[in-house]
Amino acid sequence: MKIDKYLVSLHAYLCGDGYVSKNPKLQKKKNYKIGLRNTNLVLLKDFQEKFNKVFGIQPNLTEGERCEKGSREIHTILINKFGSFHSNEWRAPTLNKNLSKYWLRTFFDCEGWVFCKSHQNRHIGLDSINEKGLDQIIKMLNYLGIKTIKKVNKKKGIFRIFIYGKENLIKFKEEINFFHPNKKEKLDRAIKDFVNYKWTFPKDRIQCKKFVREVLIKKCRIKKPKYIRIITKEVQNLIELQKLLKKFYNINSLVNKSRNGIGTIYYEMNINKKEDVQKLINLKVIPNIFNVKNI
Repeated sequence: MKIDKYLVSLHAYLCGDGYVSKNPKLQKKKNYKIGLRNTNLVLLKDFQEKFNKVFGIQPNLTEGERCEKGSREIHTILINKFGSFHSNEWRAPTLNKNLSKYWLRTFFDCEGWVFCKSHQNRHIGLDSINEKGLDQIIKMLNYLGIKTIKKVNKKKGIFRIFIYGKENLIKFKEEINFFHPNKKEKLDRAIKDFVNYKWTFPKDRIQCKKFVREVLIKKCRIKKPKYIRIITKEVQNLIELQKLLKKFYNINSLVNKSRNGIGTIYYEMNINKKEDVQKLINLKVIPNIFNVKNI
């Protein structure tokens, strides 16, 4: 069998919600089954297509329930090639970077979820009783630049992966994504739920000056009577603002990296000269709402 995107996806389906089984040895008549249990029609049809691509046979699809084919020959091929598909025994095959993406997408389609509590908790999760298999998944995700957190529920014997953070979720979408339509939509919603801390400065000079003024009005804190302070999580915001303040108003400023009491990193800009603060007020770049006089 050729190891291609169809076969690796089919393998992941069988490791996830699928099965490669035969009836007990005590029974005289042997039944060999290869199939996928899932209520989602998109996944069932995808499994059916991948099965047909690999083996040239179209399995029977029962909408909302399963897609299955009975075949001793295919059962033997799969077991000889990949070993057991039991939930605590399957192993991910050794794949290159590109094929691992197809395997991961299919497995997450079956076993993964997306959670989004607006502005509080957004993550992708995955459960399995198969720790060795889960560790292989973590290794593949890390290879793609996606960071994970692994947790264990000892009482239930379940191992769990969490993927947190906007950059990680975007990376997951770019490298893997979901084929399951509902999970795909939830991932998009979770990513959009993150606050965008990057400022987009207009290219037009007049609009850019207006934007700079709006940023200063909204973000600046005047520490009477000494200086102006602006804080953001994105250093590039301040680097660009620093250039524009110099360009438009000949204002000098300093940009520093800081850390708060719980260790969160942020960046701050300081305009320290009294005459520069007064210049911005006089030019009505910032309103004199603080009643700063003669500084």
